[in-house]
Amino acid sequence: MTERRPINHARPTRIIAIDFDGTCVGHEFPLIGKEVPFCVNVLKKLVEANCALILFTMRSEEHLVRAEQWFAEREIPLWGSNVNPDQKSWTLSPKVYAHDYIDDAAFGCPLIHDTSFAERPYVDWQKVDEYYSQFAWYGIKLNP
Repeated sequence: MTERRPINHARPTRIIAIDFDGTCVGHEFPLIGKEVPFCVNVLKKLVEANCALILFTMRSEEHLVRAEQWFAEREIPLWGSNVNPDQKSWTLSPKVYAHDYIDDAAFGCPLIHDTSFAERPYVDWQKVDEYYSQFAWYGIKLNP
């Protein structure tokens, strides 16, 4: 399991739930698909901005462990996997609380339809970067 990152402040800047297949990697379950372009750069910028990242995926058991290892290998710390570690103190709801949910299946999430990369659409991380760039806490926009 990925080492959990301590939050720098009493509260993270944002809590962001991140899907895995179709979001961080192409859809190739149960395998780990190809890394989606710009994903790692944007996730690292979010971590640098004191965002708490929660892996929010349908993967379980050994498939979840492999997804967590993917983050660890890229030195992207997770605050939780399929759970917000702070929410049990204020709710019994099983839904993971986050400010944002980045998921290829989410309504409005920017997608790329490039069959040379993957058969199914995947998250357009450059557009995600553009969205977060409007906030002062996010930092400098990526150069494509």
